[in-house]
Amino acid sequence: MTWLAWRQFRVPALSVFAGLAAIAVVLAVTGPDLVGRTDFSDQDVLFGGTILVLYLLPAVIGVFWGAPMITRELESGTHSLVWNQTVTRKRWLTTKLGFGVAAAMLAGGVLSLAVTWWASPIDALASARTAPGALARIAPAVFGARGIAPIGYAAFALVLGVAVGMLLRRTLAAMAVTLVALAAVLLLVPVFVRPYLLPPVDETVSITDRNITNITGNESGVIEEIGVTRPAGAWMLTNETVDPAGNAVTPLPDFVQHCMPKPSREAGPPDHGTVSACLAQLDAHGYHQHITYQPGSRFWALQWLELALYLVLTAALTAFCFRRVRHLS
Repeated sequence: MTWLAWRQFRVPALSVFAGLAAIAVVLAVTGPDLVGRTDFSDQDVLFGGTILVLYLLPAVIGVFWGAPMITRELESGTHSLVWNQTVTRKRWLTTKLGFGVAAAMLAGGVLSLAVTWWASPIDALASARTAPGALARIAPAVFGARGIAPIGYAAFALVLGVAVGMLLRRTLAAMAVTLVALAAVLLLVPVFVRPYLLPPVDETVSITDRNITNITGNESGVIEEIGVTRPAGAWMLTNETVDPAGNAVTPLPDFVQHCMPKPSREAGPPDHGTVSACLAQLDAHGYHQHITYQPGSRFWALQWLELALYLVLTAALTAFCFRRVRHLS
């Protein structure tokens, strides 16, 4: 049974690992050049590409490894031949899942290790910045392409594909549903689960010209948001201006709208002193900024928690698969 499972699985597995080897060569060649640099603007394409590849890997594993693993046998009827040769359903499924999950976790771990090593100089610089827009490694877009979390994504994607395939028993339908379901989970977890795996830090910040990083307005010139200096490397969850009673206000009060100078092409940028005086009125009236965030120092704690979450989901789907295999004809 082990030899048969490997023979059925070797082509898709070797194809993916060949692609990973090619990616590793590119990273190994370009990675040493990043050490000691302070400007990585020329690496934006490759930086974004590494993130994209790590998010695509679970999709490839779920769609092309997991979904066809069982459905192809169900469609061709070869599973009945195996079961009639003293191989139990449990052993059959255990062997297939064993190969698949081990290979998926290995692929996710190897790719994440390579990308985490390559991007470490960029991540270190981003984690030291306090301005908005710096993609620290704890930021949602980067977090899932670093550390150990991709191992959990890969394992979950594989078993998700198997479970959907056993439920639908049609390869193409299982591949499509697996892709949609996996994408939904990977999009929803960073928004509704990850921010609260650990209680976020809650702070009140005074509004002064020293800690204001940007002022955002709409097309009509109405000021809607003030950006404040964030803790270095943090993932900002909430940034809102609140009144003395603690209620969020948007847009900003009228007295600020009237005193804030509007940018003009002819006159150039607003005078810094005028902006500071205007912002000082907010502080004088008791307004302040309320922020919540996950500190950058929690990166590894969140990585372990998210890995555990996906392994629990993987275990639940595995249990479903073993219950389902009893009812397959």
